[in-house]
Amino acid sequence: MKAVIPTGGRGTRMQPITFSANKHFIPVANKPLIFYPIETIAQIGVKEVGITYNPGMLEYVKSFLGDGAKWGLTFTFVLQERPIGLANIVQVCKDFLDGEPFIFHLGDNIFADGIVEAAEYFRTKKPNGLVTMIHHKQNKRMGVPYFDKHGHLKKYVEKPKNPPHDFAVPGAYFADRNFFKAFQGKDRIRPSARGEYEIPTPFQWLVDHNYRVDVIEYIGKWLDPGKFDDWIEANQYLLDKKIETKIESKIDKQSVIENRVNMGKRCKIVNSKIRGPVAIGSGVAIINSYIGPFTSIGNDSRIENSHVENCVIMEGVKIANIKQPIDASLIGTNAEITNSVGPTQSLRFFVGEKSKISI
Repeated sequence: MKAVIPTGGRGTRMQPITFSANKHFIPVANKPLIFYPIETIAQIGVKEVGITYNPGMLEYVKSFLGDGAKWGLTFTFVLQERPIGLANIVQVCKDFLDGEPFIFHLGDNIFADGIVEAAEYFRTKKPNGLVTMIHHKQNKRMGVPYFDKHGHLKKYVEKPKNPPHDFAVPGAYFADRNFFKAFQGKDRIRPSARGEYEIPTPFQWLVDHNYRVDVIEYIGKWLDPGKFDDWIEANQYLLDKKIETKIESKIDKQSVIENRVNMGKRCKIVNSKIRGPVAIGSGVAIINSYIGPFTSIGNDSRIENSHVENCVIMEGVKIANIKQPIDASLIGTNAEITNSVGPTQSLRFFVGEKSKISI
């Protein structure tokens, strides 16, 4: 079995951050978002992964991912010339897949507890297609499976107005070579009204042509950090569940570390309190400051005379002399937040790359 993971997309729900940064490489718990799907794929024993990218983005994507050796994988980079839907992402990977069964894992979805059970089901039961499903209160904005009276999948509908239950299909899909028949012949699938090949459509084609498509419930935590609030929530959850204490820098005697803190090399911690769970990259300076729970801080950032908690802080950020607590914020690469005058209420930021804010 091979895998396909996309890195494209417009990331409109995460603007302004995504004006200059690909959503898949924005950190969650101090790790690029796309690393989580890659780790999930590695856990199920897949070795060959097709990474799709948009025009002009190849070197950018490679700069983050390399050749896959970091995860014991081999990456093949595949161009999607136009962003015309998730099903088209798989379609352009046909030559890479070369007739093998595959998993298509969205690059911005996190299955925090892994998908080993689903992968084993697909390998052993050998359906032509398999989709995962979860309980989700807002399934109207997702793909929804419909079942007949025997519990078999009869329809797979994208964003229905009145779904009959609260199940939704998240971003992990399995299929065999028959998937590509949906793009051939007189009855081949067509783009939707918005001009895209939607991912439910080839699975519906398989169902309509009497191929076997099964559905398996995913029991675990699924995260889709596609919007600002979701990103903060995902950062909280992963720091809480995944971070282990590891401190690779010296801490001065006036500083206090509480709970689980993961800190990289070359950090300078002076007269500060850090209360985990917190993830801190390398080359970070924290001086006369309080870093509260659920904060991740990117490499080479500097925080001085400030109070920060429940934040995602990307690389090279400077925060200095802020009297009010900074809470529930996502601060982009190389942004600067400095104090000029100081009211008293807490502050909240959603700051794009290279922004500068003086308060």
